[in-house]
Amino acid sequence: MTENSSDNLVSGRLLARNTLWNLFGQGTPLIVAAIAIPVLIKGIGVDRFGVLSVAWMLIGYFSLFDFGIDQGLTKIVADRLGTGERGALPTLIWTSLAILLLLGIVSGISLTILAPWIVQRALKIPSDLTSESLHAFYLLAIGMPVAIVTSGIRGVLEAMQRFAVLSAIRIPMGASTFIAPLLVLPFSRSLVPIVAALLLARVAGLIAHFWATFRAMPDLRSQIAFDYQQARPVLHFGGWITVSNLVSPLMANMDRFLIGSLLSIGAVTYYSAPFDMVTKLFLLVGALGSVLFPAFTMSHINDRARMVLLLRRGLKYVFLAVFPLIFVIVAFAPEGLRLWLGGNFGEESGAVLRWLALGVLVNSLSLIIALLIQAAGRPDVTAKFHLIELPIYLGLVWWLIRTHGIDGAALAWSARITLDATLLAVARPPLLTETGKALWQSGLTLLGSGVVLLVASLISDFSARVVFVLAVLAVFTVSAWFLFLAPEERALVRVPASLLSKNP
Repeated sequence: MTENSSDNLVSGRLLARNTLWNLFGQGTPLIVAAIAIPVLIKGIGVDRFGVLSVAWMLIGYFSLFDFGIDQGLTKIVADRLGTGERGALPTLIWTSLAILLLLGIVSGISLTILAPWIVQRALKIPSDLTSESLHAFYLLAIGMPVAIVTSGIRGVLEAMQRFAVLSAIRIPMGASTFIAPLLVLPFSRSLVPIVAALLLARVAGLIAHFWATFRAMPDLRSQIAFDYQQARPVLHFGGWITVSNLVSPLMANMDRFLIGSLLSIGAVTYYSAPFDMVTKLFLLVGALGSVLFPAFTMSHINDRARMVLLLRRGLKYVFLAVFPLIFVIVAFAPEGLRLWLGGNFGEESGAVLRWLALGVLVNSLSLIIALLIQAAGRPDVTAKFHLIELPIYLGLVWWLIRTHGIDGAALAWSARITLDATLLAVARPPLLTETGKALWQSGLTLLGSGVVLLVASLISDFSARVVFVLAVLAVFTVSAWFLFLAPEERALVRVPASLLSKNP
């Protein structure tokens, strides 16, 4: 049986191995970010770093203007690999990539048009930074087609479970987001060469993704063809994904725009530094989620019992991986920020980090549920929920920023995340009724975890907090090992290095 057979592509050992590769590939840039961000803030200043944070956010948001084609590619390619229909894949892929290139050009033009308004009116950028900020945003616009096409070709590799090579590409690409600005610092503090270096790194990443895809699917090099009809399933699936791609990042990033507009660009730094740090934990979820999505797609077609098993294990593994980190962050948020970033970050951003950490824990589990719903062919469910949440969240975050500053922004973000998770768990589509028990168990687990996090945040004495944290982590570790993990899962934990071998 070949590694690309449908049975092998959802085998537990292969999924575990790919998750480890994904975790390695996404976790390494997290370490680089933790080291680089303090140096960058010191090197370019609080205001420039605030603009750079908005620039990072914008390139992430505009790169989502792909009408869901990247995720649609992953699903449809996984569908056809699962059913053995490989013949039309080259035409499907090339047509989808051509559409992505066109959308990237449109996104770049849109950002070019919006850049003056963003820099001169939407954000309170100091006058001496206006010119270089504007030119930096123009460079970002040039990079839009590169970012969008890269997301599409990466979706093909994910459908084929080629996560080892994806990790080999992702590590330097992710690290370059922070290393490239550091390399520029000895020569210039201007945002223009910094963004230019980021753009060059993105181009190199696109070339690497194409090289890896050609090796995985040689037919793609020789069968270059375009047929809109072949891409219709991708576009149909991506239609509702587009709604989520437009609305979800808007809700995820609008807080920083409103902080910059209602407070100051300096306040953006005090908010975005802890936000960027704690949301890096989504890399853990992404490492598993991108592996589970094509597996959910195949098992939903061929083996519903395995689909439920994958969901239960996905939720369990995410919680076991994320909760200890969130718990430590909540317990020592002020001290950790003071040690990491110095200055006033402990006092200004401590409560922000705690509220955001709670939202990250909830969202980590709800993301797995959302992936299952989308893999089952119902991306409209998540999109409709986002449309419901958008006006509620915008009103709430505007009011809380005006009344409670950046603490209010963090509270609004976590409240929206909790609402979304509740809707996904309670109002899942009828075709997923067999997942009910697993979802309710996860909800009860989250409720108990919230109580533990609240207690940790209320203990004012540092020594008492240390004792409480050590006691909870000890109980958690023993419970996780003996109660949560099955014997075969404990065996995998003992020998994780063996999973990186090519034998499934």
